[in-house]
Amino acid sequence: MRTLSRRGMLGLGAGAAAAGLAGCGSHTVTDGTRHAGGSGGRPSASGTPAPPARPIGDGSTAYTGRQPHQPERPVPLEPGQTPPQFVVFSWDGAGEVGNGLFPRFLDLAKEHGAHMTFFLSGLYLLPESKKRLYDPPNNPRGASDIGYLTDGHIKDTLACVRRAWLEGHEIGTHFNGHFCGGRGSVAHWTPRQWRSEIEQATSFVKRWRTHTGWTDLPSLPFDYDKELTGGRTPCLLGQENLLPVARELGWRYDASSPGGRQVWPVKRQGIWDLPLQQIPFPGRSFEVLSMDYNMLANQSLNSTKAPAHNYPGWREQSAQAYISGFKRAYETNRAPLFIGNHFEEWNGGIYMDAVEEALKHIAREKEKGGDIRMVSFRQFTDWLDVQRPQALAAWRTLDVGQAPAAGWKRL
Repeated sequence: MRTLSRRGMLGLGAGAAAAGLAGCGSHTVTDGTRHAGGSGGRPSASGTPAPPARPIGDGSTAYTGRQPHQPERPVPLEPGQTPPQFVVFSWDGAGEVGNGLFPRFLDLAKEHGAHMTFFLSGLYLLPESKKRLYDPPNNPRGASDIGYLTDGHIKDTLACVRRAWLEGHEIGTHFNGHFCGGRGSVAHWTPRQWRSEIEQATSFVKRWRTHTGWTDLPSLPFDYDKELTGGRTPCLLGQENLLPVARELGWRYDASSPGGRQVWPVKRQGIWDLPLQQIPFPGRSFEVLSMDYNMLANQSLNSTKAPAHNYPGWREQSAQAYISGFKRAYETNRAPLFIGNHFEEWNGGIYMDAVEEALKHIAREKEKGGDIRMVSFRQFTDWLDVQRPQALAAWRTLDVGQAPAAGWKRL
């Protein structure tokens, strides 16, 4: 098995295509409302009326009621009932930089009835001109190992995050500066430093209007303090010292563990531990972590621009890795499948194509009548929290690829 937890970030703010509307909605308000909240019945990017808004703080965010397009309230399964097959597609960083990947996957999710989790980096809503507002632990003020976005890309990201929430997706956090190596790495941060990072990440989301000076854009339609229930750390590092802070903040899950297996999850320090998982890697003798960058790391040795003649084979290998992981769980222990991605066009965009192919395959299996649910981490946590402890304990006895010997009714 070869898995890598460190991501070689490229710096999304540099060299990206010119900002456009990117399919997530206009930068400007067209109904004359030019201040906080500003949604007041206006059609959202998804074509449905946005709920009335009650501005919060400077109006960067607003309370608009219960999130739309949520599943029915979960109920505990009956004894012996087969659990659904859950699949969570998640995205680290969640910035739109003109490549159209954020709206592409929003469109795909909408087409196939899927919900996803978008782990928003707080810095993606902070203009580079205000970068000294960021004081990262163990790093110089204003430093970041990912690029700050252009103003146009910040506007695109705001539009996409707004659309995502209105269409039922979760907005989690990927924190801020994505520090992986050296003394400043998140691996070395104390609980106190994690709290500072979280406070700053949420502040950049809750105060983008103050930091940018933009008054002609609608608010993000949610109270981030209440909506934020989990995250994924940069490089999948530092979870141990993050968890006590997450518990104090009332978070319900963490998706940062780098070495999970396809089994039913447990809680750590009172928080659901929902890790990326080892899944089959077709044609290889080892398994790979269920994230696009780990596919890349094993195929092109961290190169993001390898020779193009490799792309077709690598694309298919990556897609089949996700599909094999899904099939193994679906046909055996029904453990949830967690998939992590980045809005990147590494190696010709083959990993985005692979994720799309996997999602479409899962959607076709669902159409055949299987109890398959493509959900966000928050929605999955909602479901876990109402299940009988005895049932969860029984499901955890099943190893990777192990079906109940006497069937689910006898488990």
